[in-house]
Amino acid sequence: MSKYKEIKGFKVQTLASDTAASAVAGGSWASGGALNTARGYGAGGGTQTASFLATGGVGPATSGTNAHEQYNGSSWTETTEVNTSRSYAGGFGTTSAGIVCGGYNPPGTLTITELWNGSAWTEVNDMNTATQRGALGGTSTAGFSAGGYTPSAIDDKMETWDGTSWTETTDMGTARFYGAASSNAPYTATIVFAGSSDDSPFTLTGNAEKWNGSAWTEVGNLNDDRDELGGAGASQDNALAFAGFAPSLSAKTESWDGTSWTEVADLSTARDVVNGSGASSSSALCSGGFNPGATGATEEFTAPSDFTQINLGQVYYNSGSNAFKVTAQPVPGGTWASAANLNTAGTNAAGATAGTQTAALIFAGDRPSRVTATEKYDGTSWTTVNAMSTGRNNLGGAGITTSALGFGGGTPSYTNATEEYDGTNWTSGGNLNTARQTTGAGASNSSALAVGGYDPSAVTDAVEQYNGTAWTEIAEINTARYIINNTGTVTAMLGAGGQPHNASVESWDGTSWTETTDLGTAKSGGYNSGTQGATLYSGGNASPGNIANVEAWDGSSWTEIADISSSRNVGGNCGAGTASAAIIYAGTGPGNLTEEFTASVTNKTITVS
Repeated sequence: MSKYKEIKGFKVQTLASDTAASAVAGGSWASGGALNTARGYGAGGGTQTASFLATGGVGPATSGTNAHEQYNGSSWTETTEVNTSRSYAGGFGTTSAGIVCGGYNPPGTLTITELWNGSAWTEVNDMNTATQRGALGGTSTAGFSAGGYTPSAIDDKMETWDGTSWTETTDMGTARFYGAASSNAPYTATIVFAGSSDDSPFTLTGNAEKWNGSAWTEVGNLNDDRDELGGAGASQDNALAFAGFAPSLSAKTESWDGTSWTEVADLSTARDVVNGSGASSSSALCSGGFNPGATGATEEFTAPSDFTQINLGQVYYNSGSNAFKVTAQPVPGGTWASAANLNTAGTNAAGATAGTQTAALIFAGDRPSRVTATEKYDGTSWTTVNAMSTGRNNLGGAGITTSALGFGGGTPSYTNATEEYDGTNWTSGGNLNTARQTTGAGASNSSALAVGGYDPSAVTDAVEQYNGTAWTEIAEINTARYIINNTGTVTAMLGAGGQPHNASVESWDGTSWTETTDLGTAKSGGYNSGTQGATLYSGGNASPGNIANVEAWDGSSWTEIADISSSRNVGGNCGAGTASAAIIYAGTGPGNLTEEFTASVTNKTITVS
């Protein structure tokens, strides 16, 4: 324990509330005035304090209404009705200049568009395609409708509105209906997200796509696949997704910051087919919906304008709860989420072990036979890039996406060949001293270790170090084995598990190997992500078969955390990132599957005396 004289005078900031990752993360929902007519499937737009809601389903979904109400920040007032009753319509704009379009009115889907000028609704030019249940946003002179359900199929079309007419433009990458959008964004800078990509049965999706006025780009998926949700926001880098069906009524809210989706405060009432409006992800309105019957409930989301940014390791005193706290990133509380699939499924491949969650590389392996294929991940999708020279499996890998190394493996005979990747091409490097199947780790194509493996005669304890030109034999591991999980650098590495099935873990300091705390489960061939001091060992093979188990290492002990989605092993180095932001890919079973692990920064109470 520190002496008083050593800590005397140390200042700790005092806060009235906990820190937050962002203003949005510190936001909350509060009840607002109820609609006069309870309904779902309505169409509207506006802001938290000036919003409109028109049409919708008041009983059965197909029982549409022409009711129109406006919100002033505290209550809804009924005003002039639209001309055509309908449900499943789309809407956008403001309380003085709004649009309602499409929808359903028995016996069919509509193209009818109506314009609100602050006092009356007027029918204007129809949509090109009869559409219902699409994602909409914008203003009365620059709006859009994306996706939806046509009389015959799920739609991927986008139409833009210029104040006079609709124009069909570039289709989305994913056809969908019951999706949502950043509702106050201009049609040249919006984001569309979630929905159903099939209706027989419904297939929920969390897919999100950005639109820049000419092209669509897939970005990070929502954490929860869902449809029938609400959306708000001001741009393609600012959005709020809330409520919906996933696969039951949802109260969850997620915020998009241009890079990722983050779960923030839940609605007080779970519901679907809501109307969403709002000028930003910090100020939104959720009105109406079904839960399961039609509701008039309104909730307002508000994020604090004045907040304290969360910073990892930040120490403060919360005067409200009378507690000392620190911001921490507890790995045990992290979760796994699906990411983009590989283009080619496979196993027994290798990867760039020093890569990140948003910059990963996979090469060679069995897909299903030995291949040279290489794919690069950018945080959103996998792209096929230039292949290796020699197809092989059970090889070692190291490096990053712009400086990687592949070595050893089976062709089918054991090989000592090494190939170096410079971000574009593979070229030959120095050969291993011993041809073998092996695993490795390291920071680049000139700094790596090949650890253990299987040579033509037996399991080996051999370790070799690469300097960019040649491999040098160095100190052996204490336990001979193959298909070891390695993380770290040439001077600070951790090797865990391996075949024959064992739980042994060894730590390398650049000079020697030291046995340290065993894994909780003896296994081999899993996925490695992290460093010598903080790593994840995910999945693998343990008698009698593959497992979904994940263990986290904190430098002294292993802790079981959330499982990956399915039992599988990869037989190589196909993991990257850190213990709090990891990625794994390929493997047995769902061989094209990619998963990402994320541990959020949270506030942790410090016990003091």
